[in-house]
Amino acid sequence: MRIRDMITAGACAALLLGAAATPAAAATLTVAEQKVSDEKAVFATVESISVVPARSRIGGTVIALKVREGDSVARGQEIATIGDDKLTLQMNSLDAQMQALLAQASQAQIDFDRTSGLVERGTLARTKLDEARTTLNVAENNLRAKTAERAVVQQQFKEGQVLAPDDGRVLKKMVAVGSVVLQGDTIVTVAQQHYKLRLRVPERHARFLKQGDRVRVDGAEFGDHTAKFGTIDLVYPLIEDGRVVADASVEGLGQYFVGDRLRVWVSGGERPAFVIPSRYIKTEFGIDYVQLGEPGKTVAVPVQRGRDHPTPDMPDGLEILSGLRNGDRLVQP
Repeated sequence: MRIRDMITAGACAALLLGAAATPAAAATLTVAEQKVSDEKAVFATVESISVVPARSRIGGTVIALKVREGDSVARGQEIATIGDDKLTLQMNSLDAQMQALLAQASQAQIDFDRTSGLVERGTLARTKLDEARTTLNVAENNLRAKTAERAVVQQQFKEGQVLAPDDGRVLKKMVAVGSVVLQGDTIVTVAQQHYKLRLRVPERHARFLKQGDRVRVDGAEFGDHTAKFGTIDLVYPLIEDGRVVADASVEGLGQYFVGDRLRVWVSGGERPAFVIPSRYIKTEFGIDYVQLGEPGKTVAVPVQRGRDHPTPDMPDGLEILSGLRNGDRLVQP
């Protein structure tokens, strides 16, 4: 039994060693020629969809300014406060008038109650009661009118708060604390939060540019190694200075400066090419090689590297100018 156990344990160990020595199946790729965009590099600027002004609703003096250039603001956020001394004086005057009218209304109510009691006992004629009721109604209506007038001034106080018209970032302050402004004057300008890339493409490429085309921005422009992709939303029908203007949407532009210039790759037509992931290339002594899988072996074949051609499906795409043919089976080194 002991010898049988030893033989069994040795067989298991051999099987384990054999499994450990078996190499994992290498990743393979079949080469196929495909149509790729003949990309052209153009410059684009980061633009806000629109720049809206935050305006004053009343005239007065800026007594507080709560934002500065570059600050992010939300819709309805208070940006500045405008004060007007005349409003304070009007409010004090209205408060005094309301106190007087309140006293008159209270006295009219007392007179009405007293007259009502005397009329019920037959001491006074009913016409006196009608006069007292009229006096009370006039006093109460005067108090309501003055209260409404005070609410108007109170609303003007609230309109002294300058509010952000939309979510975005403050581009420029137009006033400083202590500045005198009129109704409708611009306090700050706010760039809406959604940014676009505005491209200016030479007119010879205009026939290749259309809505829905894909554009690529180098990852280095974003401080990253991964390229970003977007689509053209609008191609303007007017050619300016020999260039076609177009807008493109690209994710990740929210933290950019308005007016920042980026290098963007756009399609200038199509052509056939071989594009493979760069991980299938091995460089030795300055020469690029790929491993061709053949029955029972792999063969290293030199290739000529082209420029990077990343796509959303192949972020590390690389164009191969020579050394490959349709149907070649590549093995990842």
